[in-house]
Amino acid sequence: MLTPSLLPVLPEIILLVAACTVLLVDAFLPDGQRHVGFWLTQLALFAGSWATLTTFEPEPVLALGALFIDDMLSDLLKFFSYFVVSLMLFYSRAYLTARGLFRGETFVLTLFSLLGMMVMISANSFLTLYLGLELQALSLYAMVAMHRTSNDASEAAMKYFVLGALASGMLLYGMSMVYGATGSLDLHRIAQAVLGGAGNRVILVFGLVFVVSGIAFKLGAAPYHMWLPDVYHGAPTAVTLLIGTAPKLAAFAFMLRLLGVALSGLEFDWQGMLMVLSLMSMILGNVIAIAQSNIKRMLAYSTIANMGFMLLGFLAANLNGYSAAMFYVVAYVITSLASFGVVLLLSREGFEADRIDDFRGLNQRSPWWAFVMLLVMFSLAGIPPTVGFYAKFSVLEAAVNAGFTWLAVVAVLASVIGAFYYLRIVKLMYFDDAVDAEPIDARLDNRVLLSVNGLALLLFGILPQPLMGLCVVALLQSGFL
Repeated sequence: MLTPSLLPVLPEIILLVAACTVLLVDAFLPDGQRHVGFWLTQLALFAGSWATLTTFEPEPVLALGALFIDDMLSDLLKFFSYFVVSLMLFYSRAYLTARGLFRGETFVLTLFSLLGMMVMISANSFLTLYLGLELQALSLYAMVAMHRTSNDASEAAMKYFVLGALASGMLLYGMSMVYGATGSLDLHRIAQAVLGGAGNRVILVFGLVFVVSGIAFKLGAAPYHMWLPDVYHGAPTAVTLLIGTAPKLAAFAFMLRLLGVALSGLEFDWQGMLMVLSLMSMILGNVIAIAQSNIKRMLAYSTIANMGFMLLGFLAANLNGYSAAMFYVVAYVITSLASFGVVLLLSREGFEADRIDDFRGLNQRSPWWAFVMLLVMFSLAGIPPTVGFYAKFSVLEAAVNAGFTWLAVVAVLASVIGAFYYLRIVKLMYFDDAVDAEPIDARLDNRVLLSVNGLALLLFGILPQPLMGLCVVALLQSGFL
């Protein structure tokens, strides 16, 4: 249903106005009152959530001349994005304050990056997909470089910018090839043209290669993963937390809109490409992670491996596979949020807590936070009863049902390899002596939110059906039969 109303775009309008407001207000705030910008940002996230809820329609609604779609899939992913960004800001308050980064620029760039993600999630055209992607990417490039006294951050930002520009160029070139073959930028019209046999198939497949390459870069899938470890390592941990969570939700929507809608007629071709990406990501990510001594780099290679697992569900190219992949990416984001939350909790002024050895004897210092980190490692490794186990099981089941049994077997073997470096963290926390005797101090709200985040990994592992059911219903309502 196409509507001339701007109601479907209300959440995006609220975020844009809020970002401009925070920028203006912060210019007049003294250093001691930077918390005003923080709470304005949290208020904007709450207002966006409220607007997303109130503009919900039982049927998909098109707006802005069919450039924008508002459906249950986009609403659900937006809710998760608000939640993730809000927690990221709570977790990182002390970290940002200690490093002089608790200021308006951080909040404004966070809101603009979220706005880009939301545009990507609701895009119904190549044009809006690309605009959302670039708005998100440019904001994140700037956030990585914000810690100007850090050489690692400057180097990471440069690598991220150069490789990101290259990936954007490849994606844009692929989109132009598809546009040339089909004569449209609208995702549904492209799908009709491809299914109807319109356009030169060679040009379409040629464009598809570049489109999939661009998607793989944004996901951090091998062999387009080169930027990920350096950016995770070099960026301030708070920014690493943002890069490693919410953009994965937007990248999933981006991938689903492009491959599951616009290029669904080329399913056989992109399945072969995703198979290679999945295989390489799972093997490279898990094997190289074993050699890492930095927790952020280890989690970067873990991300690469996890995106390989998510692609397993996507390979099925049906409702079962898409819902499994969606559940997987949500479970991964919740887990990753908790993992970097614990790293931020252990960090303090002059101390990053980013080495694996910094977790030695954590159980002696704080049994509770050691338990939370244990849940995180179990979830990433796919050990029951955490949510990571059910997430891995669901994508493996989807892959087997779609006939990719051999790939599922390789995935299980890769997961066994990955369990080594996750369990190594558990061993260090529980069986080694502490090297750092500093007490772990954090604000009450931070401790409560991180504790709930950690326990959610257990809750969704024991009772995964509500979340999985929500993913299935969202996809059904959005037309993915």
